[in-house]
Amino acid sequence: MDANQALTELLAGRLAPGLYQWRTPPVPGAVGDTSWTERAEEAGLRAFHLDGRRARDKDAFLRLCADVFELPTGAADDWDALRESLADLSWAPAKSGYLVRYESWAELADADQRSFRAVLDVFAAAVKAWRDTSTPMTVLMSSVGVEVAGVPRIA
Repeated sequence: MDANQALTELLAGRLAPGLYQWRTPPVPGAVGDTSWTERAEEAGLRAFHLDGRRARDKDAFLRLCADVFELPTGAADDWDALRESLADLSWAPAKSGYLVRYESWAELADADQRSFRAVLDVFAAAVKAWRDTSTPMTVLMSSVGVEVAGVPRIA
């Protein structure tokens, strides 16, 4: 399944919410493409785009999340606070779910493996917290060829 088809399946509800690798084709200028957010929002999902080029360590990643998720002050001071915040999101209501695209995650994985593993744990906990609600969360780890061990690939 290619990246576009995988997104279509997800938006149509034919793919279970979860934490996935989403391999996008290597296209010049594709990094930072946010046209997928319009498709997500048309399907009733609240879309969040994390540009990992801005986060090469724990503190930078937490600041990025605070900004992108518009977290209340102190809600991303550490991994536990971020985990709790992503399981809440009461300030960011969604009609039918949440879709997070974490792009260029290899920046953090290469520079700070411990923090990257913490990020995976935080996202897995958020997905689990939302799984049995009317607004489930899916996190797409977008890449053009790098693999994340232990994270299923949908495209």
